[in-house]
Amino acid sequence: MSRLPQRIVCMSTETTEVLYLLGEQERIVGISGFTVRPPQARREKKKVSAFSSAKIGEILALQPDLVLGFSNIQADIAAELVRNGIAVHIFNQRSIAQILDMIALLGAMTGKAEAALQLIAGYQQQMDDIRAQAAQCNKRPRIYFEEWDEPLICGICWVSELIELAGGIDCFADLAIEPSATNRIISPEEVVRRQPDIIIVSWCGKKFRPQHMLQRPLWESIPAIEHEQVFEIKSADILQPGPAALSDGLRQLRAIIARWQEKQC
Repeated sequence: MSRLPQRIVCMSTETTEVLYLLGEQERIVGISGFTVRPPQARREKKKVSAFSSAKIGEILALQPDLVLGFSNIQADIAAELVRNGIAVHIFNQRSIAQILDMIALLGAMTGKAEAALQLIAGYQQQMDDIRAQAAQCNKRPRIYFEEWDEPLICGICWVSELIELAGGIDCFADLAIEPSATNRIISPEEVVRRQPDIIIVSWCGKKFRPQHMLQRPLWESIPAIEHEQVFEIKSADILQPGPAALSDGLRQLRAIIARWQEKQC
């Protein structure tokens, strides 16, 4: 019989959240310093990584039998751990379907395949319910999602998909498929040209300051600015490709869009 991993380091926040939801938090021995979900993880687990950096020595001292990471940004960290004889798995989910696949695979890796499938079914039901709510109004607002402000970076694939599911139209859906943030850099003038009805901001690790947005040249002509339809969703709720985005992030998107639709339908 194969032995399941007993000492897991999670270098990204979403794998920590999934393991807690599966009731397998006792396997976690180290986490990312950016972890906020669930809150007790920060109190219970040792912080050994950021996003693009990690404390290799401290990870090795924990003697993990599995380290979980995310994306090419952690590729160099993964390579260093592999050179030190550590088993590493790097997830690279960029869409809703891939997030669900990540949950299923992590469940299988920890002997919790059935529990993971039940978790996935719950998220699928929530998404179906929100899709049905959104369909009750045939007017869909154009939405600009801002992931960063210097330079302007529009939303990634799973965010774009959640916007559409919640009843909106992503102004930059054509760029959302780009996995690299550098390929989603846009000009302020292009946002003006696309005339979003709603602006949603989620600056990862940076406080949103509305006055900075209002000072951008010509932005007063954007419907979202004119009608005060500018909102913030915390990055921990939507920019982590895991349970948070499919639950709290999606619900907040739907609430913002629903209020707009109530005035239109």
